[in-house]
Amino acid sequence: MIEMEGVRRIYSMGEETLAALDGVNLHIAPREFVSIIGPSGSGKSTLMNIIGCLDVADEGIYRLDGQAIEDYSEDELAEIRNRKIGFIFQQFNLLPRLTARENVELPLIYQGMPAGKRRRRSQEVLERVGLADRMNHKPTELSGGQQQRVAIARALAGNPSLLLADEPTGNLDSRTGASVMKLFHELHQAGNTIVLITHDAKIAAETPRSIHIHDGKIREMLSESEVIV
Repeated sequence: MIEMEGVRRIYSMGEETLAALDGVNLHIAPREFVSIIGPSGSGKSTLMNIIGCLDVADEGIYRLDGQAIEDYSEDELAEIRNRKIGFIFQQFNLLPRLTARENVELPLIYQGMPAGKRRRRSQEVLERVGLADRMNHKPTELSGGQQQRVAIARALAGNPSLLLADEPTGNLDSRTGASVMKLFHELHQAGNTIVLITHDAKIAAETPRSIHIHDGKIREMLSESEVIV
């Protein structure tokens, strides 16, 4: 599903340059559940942006579902993001004036899905994340964990091939975070491909595979004790 070969992303800082990603080689197969962990400034946000087609590499090759991302225009990248990737963010990014169901429907509107089908699909994914009785509630009427579940339902709505979660438990207490991680495990068991970005060693240790990034370079982790913080 995800193939990176020699990926570099370089930023200019005055007369100096910084390699946020420095020769990254990464392969993630369909239906894997992988965490990418690293401290602030390690390059994990840059890696997430490239995986999510929000940014492109300066060097190297990135293929998503066999497609070389570097060959696409901005409009084509936007289409790939809308069709192939479900984004889940730490801040939830829900629109406060819309209900849970209406928030979930938003990406389906962009896909041009008819209203009746959108409604059925939004109800289906909200039921899947355990919010059948909260569909008509607005974000301010929901707990943090419930808001994150709405965000997950929104990411699932378009049936993407990849779920990309950026610090999805970062704004939650430990009990609520554990509930959200349980949902991710259920989604993985159902066949979803999930890449989870985190700085939390305990969260990374829950995933079947963990990759550590530090100073723009990556390596596989063998245990929680290997994490550099």
